[in-house]
Amino acid sequence: MTYAICPSCLHKWRPPVLAAPAILCPHCGDKRSIAHAELPELEIGHLDCDAFYASIEKRDRPELAHQPVIIGGGKRGVVSTCCYMARKFGVRSAMPAFKARELCPDGIFLPPDMAKYQREGMRVRDMMRAVTPVIEPLSIDEAFMDLTDSYERTGKSPAENLVALQRLILQEVGITVSIGLSYNKFLAKIASDLNKPFGFSLIGRAEAVEFLSDKPVRMMWGVGPAMERKLHQDGIKTIGQLHEIDIHHLQGRYGSIGKRFYHFSRGEDNRQVETTSERKSLSSETTFSDDISDSTALGDILTRLAGRVAHDLERKRIAGHTVVLKLKTADFKSRTRNMRLAYPTLRENVILQSAMTLLHREIDGTKFRLLGVGVTDLFNADAADPDDLFAASTPANDEVTSGMPDDTTTPGPLTAVSATLIPSQHKTGETTPNHAVMRATPPVTSETPAPAANRPLITIKNDLLPRPTTEQLRESLTRPYRKQVKQPRQHKFVF
Repeated sequence: MTYAICPSCLHKWRPPVLAAPAILCPHCGDKRSIAHAELPELEIGHLDCDAFYASIEKRDRPELAHQPVIIGGGKRGVVSTCCYMARKFGVRSAMPAFKARELCPDGIFLPPDMAKYQREGMRVRDMMRAVTPVIEPLSIDEAFMDLTDSYERTGKSPAENLVALQRLILQEVGITVSIGLSYNKFLAKIASDLNKPFGFSLIGRAEAVEFLSDKPVRMMWGVGPAMERKLHQDGIKTIGQLHEIDIHHLQGRYGSIGKRFYHFSRGEDNRQVETTSERKSLSSETTFSDDISDSTALGDILTRLAGRVAHDLERKRIAGHTVVLKLKTADFKSRTRNMRLAYPTLRENVILQSAMTLLHREIDGTKFRLLGVGVTDLFNADAADPDDLFAASTPANDEVTSGMPDDTTTPGPLTAVSATLIPSQHKTGETTPNHAVMRATPPVTSETPAPAANRPLITIKNDLLPRPTTEQLRESLTRPYRKQVKQPRQHKFVF
C-alpha cells in the first residue's frame, strides 16, 4: 500500500501504484506529490534552510534574484555560503574568497549580517516549535525534529505537519527549506540533502540498506576528509562495503567509530533527538589582511581575541578547562595546539598566558594568515577559578598554613600565586594537551623567618581543584549511544 500527500494543497490519498518519477495530485495536479509506503509511520525529521544567508539577502534585495550571490569573502576571508546559482560555478562554503572570485567573476559578494540571520533563524525555529517541542538545533538554519507524538498533539501525521511547515515558512519568512523524513536521525539528515532546494524526501526501513549500498562513505556522520582517506586506503569507498564487514573487524581497525560504521551501514541509529544541546567549545578568531610573522603583532591580536573569549565566557557563565590556539599559515595549512589547565577558568589573564605560551612555540619565521584562541571542556562558571588561589586574603589561609609549628612565627596570608604551565611533548616533538601545575608561595618579607628543615611544606587541599564527578563522566561517555526508548504506539495514524 502506498500513501501520498500533495505539498501544494495538502490533499492526501492512496495511489494504487508508486509511479516514478512523480505522482500527479488528483486534486490540484501538482507534480511534486510525495508518495511512500511508510509515509504515515516515519517520525524523525531534519529541516535545512536552503542557502540560508544568500536566500535572506535575495529576499530583501529582489534585484539580486537572478544573480550569483556569495556571502562572505572580503580580501582574505572565506565564503560563508552562496546561492545555488553560484554553486553551479563551483563555489562552495569555506572556500577562500580569491578562489571563489576566480570561479565566479560576476558573483555578487556581500558581507554577512549575522544579527539579521539570527533573527530570521529564530522565526523558523519558532515555527518548528509549534509543530513539536522536541527539537535539536544543529546550527542557525537546520535542526532535527522528533514527531513521535505528532498525532496526539495535532491530529495529523508527521509527514502532514512537515509539509505544512515547509509551505508556511515559504509564505511567512520568504525562503525555501528542504526536509528529510525517516525513522532515525542518520537517514533523516541524508534525506534532506537529496532534492535541494525546496525538497521533501523520505527513506523508509524497507529500502534503507539498498539505498545506502552505493553511497560514498563520506555521507556518513563523523566521516571527515582524514577518515575518508583512511577508508579509501583500505579499499572501502561505499557504505555497502562496510555492510559486508564484521563489527569486530571494524572496531579493531577504526576504534569506537567502527561500531558506528557497522550500524549506520545497516540503517541503524539509536541516537535521540536531544532538546538541549551541550556547547563543547567557545572561541574567537580573525583572518589578517596581510600575512603576519612578527611575534609582537601576533601577541597584540591574541590579546584582543583572549579578551573577547573571556567576555563571552563571563556573559554565558561557563568556563573552559582547556585552552586552544589555532593558526593557519600563508599556504592554508592549519595548526592547532592546546593546553589543559589544572582547573576550569574564565579569567582573561589565565587564557592569555596559556595561549601566549602556545604561540611562542610556533614563532619561527612562518607567516600566518589566521589566528584564533578558544576554550574547550566546558564547565559551569561556579566550578571555575577557586577564589583562595587568587584572593589576597581568604578564610582558606587557615587551612593552607595549618601544620606549621606552634613555636614559630606564622607568615602572613598568601599574597601571590605563581601558575607554572608545564607542557608535555610527544616523542615527535608535537605539543599535546598540557597540565598547569599551581604552586602557592608565601610573601617574602624581612619579618618572615627562613623555613626550618623539618617544617611542613605549604599545601593546597585537592578539593579546591574541581574535577568532573563520576556521574558527569558516565554521562559524557554514554550520551551519544543511549538507546532511544519510544512509548508503544496506541493507535494507527489516520491517513
